[in-house]
Amino acid sequence: MSFPREEVQATVDRYHELRDRIDAGQEADAFGALADFYTVDAVYIDGAWGRLEGREVIAKWLVDSMVGMEDWKFPVEFTAIEGNDVVVKWTQIMPRLRDDGTPYRQSGYSRLIYAGGGKFSYEEDAYNMVHVLEDIEASGWQPTQPMNLPPAHPERKFDL
Repeated sequence: MSFPREEVQATVDRYHELRDRIDAGQEADAFGALADFYTVDAVYIDGAWGRLEGREVIAKWLVDSMVGMEDWKFPVEFTAIEGNDVVVKWTQIMPRLRDDGTPYRQSGYSRLIYAGGGKFSYEEDAYNMVHVLEDIEASGWQPTQPMNLPPAHPERKFDL
């Protein structure tokens, strides 16, 4: 079932507004607040952490995976909507600057599937983890507190 474009767009707009508040440090729950955008049985695929199933698991992961990275920003560059499919192009910006004054940053994309009622049933993030690790090393960045590390062998199944 395809939902009306206006409904999908309204949810995406709310999603972007929340991400902007998170980047501005205006959300007490930070990334955990995003969990409200997922269905109870949602699936989330992350490049480092693998497959996560269920809103409660996703909610915990949204918090746990960002520990130590509170000073990173994730601004959205653009969004494309086709039916229930949403593609978000975002940038990951580290809090350190290169010698030329530009920030260390990496490119990322998310595919979300809208499921109605202001919720997404699926998200798959794509980013280059090698690039992230290279920039961490080159910048000398250190986490703000001890980080939680992804599993050594995460589930790589990305089926809907």
